[in-house]
Amino acid sequence: MKPETAFDAQLAAKKLLREGRSGALATLVAGSGDPYCSLVNVATCADGAPILLLSRLALHTRNILADPRVSLMLDERKAGDPLEGARVMLMGKAAATEDPAARAAYLRRQPEAELFAGFGDFAFYRMAVERAHLVAGFGRIVDLAAQDILTDIKDAQALVEAEADAIAHMNADHADSNLMYVKVYGHLWGAIAVRMVTLDKDGMDLEVTIPDGTQRIRIPFDHHLDDEADAQRTLVAMSRHAQAVITRAGQQHSTTS
Repeated sequence: MKPETAFDAQLAAKKLLREGRSGALATLVAGSGDPYCSLVNVATCADGAPILLLSRLALHTRNILADPRVSLMLDERKAGDPLEGARVMLMGKAAATEDPAARAAYLRRQPEAELFAGFGDFAFYRMAVERAHLVAGFGRIVDLAAQDILTDIKDAQALVEAEADAIAHMNADHADSNLMYVKVYGHLWGAIAVRMVTLDKDGMDLEVTIPDGTQRIRIPFDHHLDDEADAQRTLVAMSRHAQAVITRAGQQHSTTS
């Protein structure tokens, strides 16, 4: 029996945060203070802060405008009993943002929102995470600070600025590498097609088409990327390693069949 991999609460929370496509947003009803929960689509900024696209016509938006305190729950959406899956509850404050980088990041993750993102009643909201509560299984319930799950990008501005071009390049010219990343590092051997949606100093997020739908997967790097050149070297090395693994697997299959 293989020894169990040591549990890393920060890594588990970051994975849930980055992979989440939708979550439960809790706000406080203006006037009464009653708790109100709604389903929202989610994306993340380069540092991992959640981004929401909300309409002023929605009750949760009116609640935020009156009281910015919010909670956002993200879960891994695994098959079977939902309570057996991991989830993270983020607590903090939400505020509208006109940052074009936030808009671009959201639309890369939620491309269907392009149809209504420009409507006058819609705006992007960034959540300033203050703390988090992770439930990842028996004995794996951990309270985390914001710095435990967000990514410090002060020393990675060049990489942040190059992200969009790097993603476009990977999707246009290296779709085969994206597919290999998911199969080897994400263990999704049944993946059919893959689209990279984020590339940051800690890892990359990929949208994966599988036989029964789509899912998002987070693949962390083995070190913090320094800049665009480091990102290129890292992706090339990962691609070569993945190709070698796939080649060996094919050879083993051919010798046993």
